[in-house]
Amino acid sequence: MNEVDLIALAITIGRGAAWVIVFVALAQSAIYVFQLIAAAIALASRPPVARSAVLWHRYSEVAPPIALIVPAFNEQANVVESVRSLMALEYPNYEVLVVNDGSKDDTLQCLIDAFGLEPVERAYEAKLEHEEIRGIYSAPSSDRLIVVDKFNGGKADAQNAGINVSRAPLFCIIDGDSVLEADALIRAAQPYIEDPIRTVAVGGTIRIVNNSVVDNGRVTQIRLPNKILPLFQVVEYLRAFLMARLAWSHINTLMLVSGAFGMFRRREAVAVGGYTKGSAGEDLDIVIKLHRYMIDNKRRYRIVFIPEPVCWTEAPESLAVLSRQRARWQRGALEAFFRYRHMALNPRYGRVGILGFGQMLIVDVLGPIAEVIGYFLVPLLWLLGVLDTDFLLAYTALVFVFGVFVSVASLVLEEVEIRRFPRARDLAVLTAAAVLENFGYRQLNNFWRIKGYWQYIRSENDWGEMTRTGFTPKD
Repeated sequence: MNEVDLIALAITIGRGAAWVIVFVALAQSAIYVFQLIAAAIALASRPPVARSAVLWHRYSEVAPPIALIVPAFNEQANVVESVRSLMALEYPNYEVLVVNDGSKDDTLQCLIDAFGLEPVERAYEAKLEHEEIRGIYSAPSSDRLIVVDKFNGGKADAQNAGINVSRAPLFCIIDGDSVLEADALIRAAQPYIEDPIRTVAVGGTIRIVNNSVVDNGRVTQIRLPNKILPLFQVVEYLRAFLMARLAWSHINTLMLVSGAFGMFRRREAVAVGGYTKGSAGEDLDIVIKLHRYMIDNKRRYRIVFIPEPVCWTEAPESLAVLSRQRARWQRGALEAFFRYRHMALNPRYGRVGILGFGQMLIVDVLGPIAEVIGYFLVPLLWLLGVLDTDFLLAYTALVFVFGVFVSVASLVLEEVEIRRFPRARDLAVLTAAAVLENFGYRQLNNFWRIKGYWQYIRSENDWGEMTRTGFTPKD
């Protein structure tokens, strides 16, 4: 093959690669458009949201018992405030079960001091595997709080220990750095009360608490973050929860219930083996296992997202911590996709196999690689004259302009239906953030996801240190 043939081959390969990149970008765009439409339909078609007092009057006597499981590792900055907020929830029958997963800081001692905990004996059946429990504590003044101290085994391991020690038919996973709104439990339990046979899992909304005022375990003043990274994450969370998860829930193809706030029926969770130990995406993993179990056993079921129950969580404020989190999320998505690859695009698993795993294939498996390569390859091919200017402009519009549209549309959905940000100034700031995040922050996220790809290929299993700054107290 002479030099001319090699150049022609290189040009053909370059153009082919560029078209593959554009195809993946178009496929992602089509998914986002579908999510926007489905989320808008779901919001428009749902009945009026009942006030908390109405829900309490309607459901308080029939509400099932719930165990709130709080896995905690090095959470001394926020764990006491989180537990206080959980102890004051408006729900008739629940217990708070904190699992100290071998913390290296003073998480356990902070809990003992704050709530006057003492060692107790509590019988439980070890249906799920986990590291050894060193002790169980309770507060003499209240039988609602239980603290389990165990050797470190990771978040999934701690959650399995909590499920074993719990006794309620429903359990709710709450991160140790999170605060629930007072009516979150009664709202999250509503699908179980109204459809107790089919409902196996329910997810709620996660919101960023950075710079909001927390007083005695309650978010008393909602404020936007005063730092740029958490502000961008506010927009991300709006897009992920109000748009994506509401859309997939609407067609019963929800693949993820957030590990920061998710409610499950204990019987089915135990039946699928609980959380997969060592998984970087244990929340995604257990939802996929539930889909598989229910479909394999030919049972009708629902895995639901509802936007009203809100959990406030602290977002990373530094690039180092955020990069570790996003790399871990990507690693978890890849682990889950390839662990259950027999379900991918398999008609036996219906919409979950075709649409759910199809979305994971495009967005999680192919998307990061295609986008990062596209950042360099498309401009390079244009400079070399392989691609014309129209192609470059179309690709740029697809990557940047459409990204802005999706972010702003998610914000519009939030304002029309949820209205958690009442001040006009907040909406203006969020709109600016929704535009700006597409010029640098989104690209940086994709590089972090490539880092997660590399970790997955190398079978790395490091969780990464998640540094907390603590909630903003009342002045």
